[in-house]
Amino acid sequence: MADPKGFLKVTERELPKRRPVPVRIMDWKEVYEPGDSAQLRRQAGRCMDCGIPFCHQGCPLGNLIPEWNDLMWRGEGRAAIERLHATNNFPEFTGRLCPAPCESACVLGINQPAVTIKQVEVSIIDQAFGSGWVQPQPPGRLTGKTVAVVGSGPAGLAAAQQLTRAGHTVAVYERDDRIGGLLRYGIPDFKMEKKHIDARLAQMTAEGTRFRAGVEIGVDLAWDELRRRYDAVVVATGALVPRDLPIPGRDLPGVHFAMEYLAQSNRVIAGDDVFDQISAEGKHVVVLGGGDTGADCIGTAHRQGALSVTNLAIGKQPSATRSADQPWPMHPNLFEVQSAHEEGGQRQYLASTVEFLANDAGEVRAIRVAETEYLDGRRVPKAGTEREIPADLVLLALGFTGPETEAAGDQLGLRPTERGNFAREADYATDEPGVFVAGDAGRGQSLIVWAIAEGRAAAASVDRYLEGETQLPSPIPATARAFAV
Repeated sequence: MADPKGFLKVTERELPKRRPVPVRIMDWKEVYEPGDSAQLRRQAGRCMDCGIPFCHQGCPLGNLIPEWNDLMWRGEGRAAIERLHATNNFPEFTGRLCPAPCESACVLGINQPAVTIKQVEVSIIDQAFGSGWVQPQPPGRLTGKTVAVVGSGPAGLAAAQQLTRAGHTVAVYERDDRIGGLLRYGIPDFKMEKKHIDARLAQMTAEGTRFRAGVEIGVDLAWDELRRRYDAVVVATGALVPRDLPIPGRDLPGVHFAMEYLAQSNRVIAGDDVFDQISAEGKHVVVLGGGDTGADCIGTAHRQGALSVTNLAIGKQPSATRSADQPWPMHPNLFEVQSAHEEGGQRQYLASTVEFLANDAGEVRAIRVAETEYLDGRRVPKAGTEREIPADLVLLALGFTGPETEAAGDQLGLRPTERGNFAREADYATDEPGVFVAGDAGRGQSLIVWAIAEGRAAAASVDRYLEGETQLPSPIPATARAFAV
């Protein structure tokens, strides 16, 4: 284990400092300052190497957290990245974007602040890339089997890398002009700079994975035609259908879905010219939705020069501590102050949006909100509490309802579940032989760590199918690790 008395000697949780707000809102670089190796070693040394490491249970990937904590405490970074890569294809993504359910399950968190698992993780991979330890791992032989992966988010990329390393010829199809899915067009650069995606794609290309950007399956190439061309297909299209808010004034100019706004910002930062870009510059911005996507909109609006930013959530403000119905080691719903929230603006809870109001030009000028009250378990606007909030730009960050299923259903016969996701079995297989579903497309909107875990596990099922074993002896556990390659 790491320092046997580390958790007794170091009781404080330390993280790298964020760059000063006045500095960081002037650019799109990541918000954290470079880490301190001594601080990192102290935090890794707090790991208790528990007899039952509940952090394994908290992580859908089953990351070997105590092992690489120990190795980082010992200064053995190269061994640490080998243990980290054993279960996680892309720690540079999860170490920046995952909400770290592993830390909620940390045994030390019972009576002390949890180990900074996420920070140790991202430090391991950043050191590995910086030291040249992340090298291509091409297969020793080719099987002659071909696989198409549709969607280049974390689930699709994880499945593609696993299958390529197993010796199959894999092509990843992406309808956008660049590979990466929401990692590329959705996550702001201040949370993850796109150089991290490019570095991993370079490794995957060298291993033999082929990328086909700018091809929309179902439009440019029919789903059934794709199935005929390949021995197997992995559907990893994500759950991109946004949740709408059908209230009066919804169609007014100036009311947009969050992802439309964030994707345009990503394109501009990448150097593209975006015609009629949705911008917060000089505007009163209202963001509806209190989750991660809402915070991404807040940080983006600050960097674009918004006059004001107001964040509204319909529900109650979460507690700052665990509630009785979310005991350890569950991942609790807690009040969180992300970097974007530090940068300014107001957050208001129990705010129900009633109507979008127009100016003389027919554009949105304000929203009418009311206090939220609970009636028969439903959240409804409270009569007599209505008020107006100025709004030149309204961003809907209300989550997603599921994947786009119509084209795949019509052309390939894939059926949706009651929740609107693609139907699949425990081994990720669909009713169509040779077609598998991984990530949010089958699970619904979820965490990046679940997407990678499902991509790896789905790849294991595809590999078995291509080898002629169409029935697994037992269902794959939700946290199953993919096959070793």
